[in-house]
Amino acid sequence: MFTGIITDVGRVLSLDHRGDLHARIGTAYETAGIDIGASIACNGVCLTVTETGPDWFGVTISSETLSKSTLGGWAEGTRVNLERALRVGDELGGHIVSGHVDGVAEIVATRDEGESTRYTFRAPGTLARFIAPKGSVALDGTSLTVNEVDGAEFGVNIIPHTKEVTTWGTLKAGDRVNLEVDTMARYVARLQDWQGG
Repeated sequence: MFTGIITDVGRVLSLDHRGDLHARIGTAYETAGIDIGASIACNGVCLTVTETGPDWFGVTISSETLSKSTLGGWAEGTRVNLERALRVGDELGGHIVSGHVDGVAEIVATRDEGESTRYTFRAPGTLARFIAPKGSVALDGTSLTVNEVDGAEFGVNIIPHTKEVTTWGTLKAGDRVNLEVDTMARYVARLQDWQGG
């Protein structure tokens, strides 16, 4: 489990397509303290550490994960939002995030609002019903509050601090991001479906 609070921005160092996709990601984390088998969210996708080096860790990405996320578009040099798994006693600063990405949202517009930037996204139709005003979403692993919803489109504000410590400062209209809907919203919708059926 994660909180959607990004703690490092890594960089893809190498990619190797051997059956699955094998990636090495450069990081400022102290890799000597990362166990093989540990979970690290990479742009919101929970990945298992398979190897470590002095300033990098390696992961294996399955075809299922590639089909549900933006990770298939990675290239050497791609910047990646990173978060280590939540530990008992850690501060829960964002919201509960599983790292199991539901799909991909597209940025359809951006505009400055004071010092912040308003991003408008289009979610896949099957996921739009799980997104509610003032609810939470994880986008590229970042816990964000939804401002408004209009059909499959929804908006969030990104403050300057978030743009500085994540990849959000470089994203623009037309870019695609990993979307994980709030787990609570999914269960509420499931309960309503069950009661209606």
